[in-house]
Amino acid sequence: MPDSHAQLAKPPALHPGDTVGIVAPASNVKKTELEAGCEALRRAGFRPFYSDSILDRDFYFAGSLERRVHELEEMFERDDVHAIVCARGGYGANYLLNRLDLKKVKANPKIFVGYSDITCLLTHFVDQARCTVFHGPMAAKDWSHEGSVDLSSWQSALCQGSPWNVPLNTEATGLVDGDAEGMLYGGCLSILVASLGTPYEIKTAGKLLFLEDLATKPYQIDRMLMQLKLGGHLDQVRGIIFGEMVDCLQSPTQDYTLREVILRIVADLGIPVALGVKSGHVTSENITLPLGVRASFSVRGNKLNLRILEAAVSD
Repeated sequence: MPDSHAQLAKPPALHPGDTVGIVAPASNVKKTELEAGCEALRRAGFRPFYSDSILDRDFYFAGSLERRVHELEEMFERDDVHAIVCARGGYGANYLLNRLDLKKVKANPKIFVGYSDITCLLTHFVDQARCTVFHGPMAAKDWSHEGSVDLSSWQSALCQGSPWNVPLNTEATGLVDGDAEGMLYGGCLSILVASLGTPYEIKTAGKLLFLEDLATKPYQIDRMLMQLKLGGHLDQVRGIIFGEMVDCLQSPTQDYTLREVILRIVADLGIPVALGVKSGHVTSENITLPLGVRASFSVRGNKLNLRILEAAVSD
């Protein structure tokens, strides 16, 4: 298997008192949830900042495309902003892909955090801007609800420069035993599959692939995984880590499990596979996963280990 890993640019680490810029590249934001998230960030020791235009609305978007592009580029360029956290996902981040000036991102590497629809920006920044990013809690979603942020992984991913073990919840389970090492990469399965056939198609070779989704029926997950498989996008993947997959049921009385659906597609790949890692769409304690860094992954029955082998931030 070829190794697609080459060290990416790493943003400066986040420190207590640093300013966190909040952006809305996708769907519109509710002010009450935004303010609740900002208050939680303050209690965690940071200084949240957002522009007044973040509350704009255009159809189901957080304002016009021009506003959303300008907001994100400005946050990367501002010297007083040390990290960028998305307010929420929803839909619409894909509109930014062919409009963002990646030179501004490359020239000002910063912590960038989000999930769900933000997945397309995460993979775009890893693949094209060649910088590390973070699949983790968003301001008007997780930070706005008590108990929805795993603070230990946030601290390990964003604030320190040493290897660390991802804190895995007891519900996480092994599906296929094995050991692997590679660049951690991925996000929301629906968004990853939507990239196929476009100039922003995901690059999975040599990766530890993280896949998660919300309220997606098992046959839809089956279809998306089969699309990845038939397209050769799983051929050189080194391991697959599925998220919590909240509400991914056909019906409460279905006579099969999501585990069985997944195994039917990936069991013959000869790589370790696990299910239930709580990052992205979760019921509680959203884990921050750094993407674009080397990690190791091992599965022995229900004993899992996911270790981040290099810092995702610079000192």
